[in-house]
Amino acid sequence: MKILVADDSDIMRRRLLYMIEEIGGVKSACEAGDYTGTMQQLFHNQPDILVLDIRMPGGSGIDVLKSLGSQTESKSRPSLIIVYTNYSYPQYFDECYRLGADYCFDKSADIENLVDVIRSHSFFPEGAGASQNTNQ
Repeated sequence: MKILVADDSDIMRRRLLYMIEEIGGVKSACEAGDYTGTMQQLFHNQPDILVLDIRMPGGSGIDVLKSLGSQTESKSRPSLIIVYTNYSYPQYFDECYRLGADYCFDKSADIENLVDVIRSHSFFPEGAGASQNTNQ
């Protein structure tokens, strides 16, 4: 399983990557700090799971979701998309779900829930096991 953590906060990315690398079944974890880097990582590494912040330089996580939704070739679309943000307003989460996010979590309260979701998906073969949206 390959994971991409896209967040403009170096501290948050490192913390998440550290926690994620402890999960069994994770083959690789990569990171990006802005919209452009996120899109490049998605195209080149084709992660199975995307952990995505809403606010990033160069474009938002919502812009990333829109780009993924408009792609005709779906192989660069992760099988699981998790939005993880300090901006946990219902209107943001509703828009993220509408655009294809599987889960949305608040950074200040839900880090363990995020890791649990990734852990539960780490037992599936690569490319399988996309979740149903149960966090709305």
